[in-house]
Order: sequence, then structure tokens, then C-alpha cells
Amino acid sequence: MNDFTIKDGVTAAEVASYLRRHPTFLHEYPDLALTLLPPREEGKTTSLASYQLDVLRDKNRELGRRLTELVHIANDNEQLVQRVHALNVSLMRETTLAGSVRRIVAGLREDFSTEFVCLVLFHADPELPAAEWLIVQPQGVPALPEFAEFFRQDEALCGRLQENKLDFLFGAKAEQVRSSALLPLGDKETPSGMLAIGSVDANRFYPGMGTLFLKLIGETVAARIARRPG
Repeated sequence: MNDFTIKDGVTAAEVASYLRRHPTFLHEYPDLALTLLPPREEGKTTSLASYQLDVLRDKNRELGRRLTELVHIANDNEQLVQRVHALNVSLMRETTLAGSVRRIVAGLREDFSTEFVCLVLFHADPELPAAEWLIVQPQGVPALPEFAEFFRQDEALCGRLQENKLDFLFGAKAEQVRSSALLPLGDKETPSGMLAIGSVDANRFYPGMGTLFLKLIGETVAARIARRPG
């Protein structure tokens, strides 16, 4: 609506505000309904009533679209809950550390459709398998200066990682990784490692995305790594 001022000093915005506060105004002055010109497409005329009906229809369509989106989000979240639960159950069944780390990586690849996984642990254990997806760094955070800020923040990091981080985590496959999620393991005072998940899809992980389920996975992995037989 164009911004203009009526001769007596009343602005269009004030008129609109008054009408919003008095929705029955046209009941008292029905002749105005015949003279008002609602918006219309070029070459087409319409009544105020039909215009109002069109507006309501548009609002209903928008509400229907938003409801459909919420239903899809709810369905996706339900599936994620089931996958996280399945990962928890599978790890509870594993009796060895080697079996657990293999299950973690297999579960992320199969159930969460992730192309690349890297598990970095700060505790050397003879039971740990030799695998391209496992990096053992007994010296911990001090040996990884490029990740120092990440461990200080102690939060999941999503998006495009810097080249030096990608090279460390994914080696020869780093060039294929378009987006990543990096999860700290353990608590801020005594970190036990980190879990990196990579994707060829540049939009799979992005800054600002919800990280609740990622944090749950990180906590699950950290809890299992910390558990010792006996």
C-alpha cells in the first residue's frame, strides 16, 4: 500500500489501524463496501467479499503447507530417534572395545547413510583394531593444535571443515568430503577424542543446523569408549 496522508492529517496507516481495531465497521457503514476497491489482477474485477475469500484461501493453503512440513519433520525426527536407539542397543550388546568401535562406524554408515566416518581416540588400547577410520592419539588435544579451538568450544561443529582438518581426519578421501559434522567425545575437562562424519553432499551438514541427535550420538559413543570390561 502506498504511504500517503489524508488532508486532515490522518495517515493511511492510522486508518488501517482503526479498521483493525473495529472489524465491524462495514456493518455500520455498508455503503463503503460498495465503493472500496480491493486488489485485483489486471483486467479482472472482484468484490470485497470474494477478495476476502481469496485471502482466506491463501492463508489456508499456507497453513496446510506449514502443517505438511511439520509432519515431515516429525516423521524424520521419529526415524532419527529409532536409529539412535538402535545404535544404543547394538553397543550394549557388544562385549569388547574392538567390537564396539566397529559397530559404531558400521551403524553410522548403514543406518545414518554417512559416506565417511573417522573416530579419533586419546586412549591407546591393544584391543583397538587397525583401521583407516580409526586414529589413536595418546597425547590428546596438545598434539592436535588445529583442533584446539574446537575442543575449547566443546560443541558439535557442522559445515565445511578447513583443509588441514579434513586431511587429518579423512586422508586420501578428504577431497570427496563436501560437508562434515565433528563431535567432541567426553567432557570439556577430560576429552576422550572426537567423532567425524563426512558427506559428499554439501548441504548434509551446515552451520546453524540442529545438533541434538548428533550430540546424543556423541554421548553414546563416548560412554561406550569409556566403559571398560570387568
